Amino acid sequence: MTKIVSISNQKGGVGKTTTAVNLSAALADGGKKTLLVDCDPQANATTATGIDKPSLKYSLYHGLIGEAPLEEIICDTDTKNLKIVPSHVELIGFEVEMMSSRGREEILKRLLQTSGDEFDYIIIDCPPSLSLLTLNALTAADSVLIPLQTEFFALEGLGQLLETIKRIKQSFNPGLKIEGILMTMFDKRTNLARQVVQDAETYFRDMLFKAKIPRNIKLGEAPSFGMPVIAYDRSSAGSQSYLSLAQEMIKK
Repeated sequence: MTKIVSISNQKGGVGKTTTAVNLSAALADGGKKTLLVDCDPQANATTATGIDKPSLKYSLYHGLIGEAPLEEIICDTDTKNLKIVPSHVELIGFEVEMMSSRGREEILKRLLQTSGDEFDYIIIDCPPSLSLLTLNALTAADSVLIPLQTEFFALEGLGQLLETIKRIKQSFNPGLKIEGILMTMFDKRTNLARQVVQDAETYFRDMLFKAKIPRNIKLGEAPSFGMPVIAYDRSSAGSQSYLSLAQEMIKK
């Protein structure tokens, strides 16, 4: 049975796309058939998996507006067991075109249901805002993984995000669960990072993943080569942390 996980945080710059790409690759590396869905018009996850966007015939946009079936949108990647539904800047138009459509929050859910049980995991990279696209992603998901940057303001905004998820559960997706909170950009040398982790453990202990994603130069370099970090430098700290995260999720 396919498990659908949305990577979401309405705050930008917390490592959503980095997590979506590298968690997907790590799950695939663990033998799980994985589909990465790039639900962000910036299409950074598409670029980070080596997809040539100008050559695409179809993107997620065409699936959401009914112009192409899912099987014609899905692209292979260079990572075994990992495929992607690419994005394109035209996805911005979805917000405007579907704003008055009935059931507009379930369009992505219906599209992904056509995949049957082809995949073990579907990972959705959400935009950094509470938009119609994010609402679609959270309505389609079984659970939400929350990347949390180890900085004070990121922790401050977590309560707002949890309240948003609560409202989506009440209105659109009663079965939505919190997959977990992932500490990102962690630098154990700084007092602030250690304090944020300590505070998170105090208030959200049961939600926290054991894996923490460090600040790591290889994580920043890998997307420019169009590959996940485990393909770029498997031995790096960033790569090992995402492999650990994937194992945590699989064991769940």
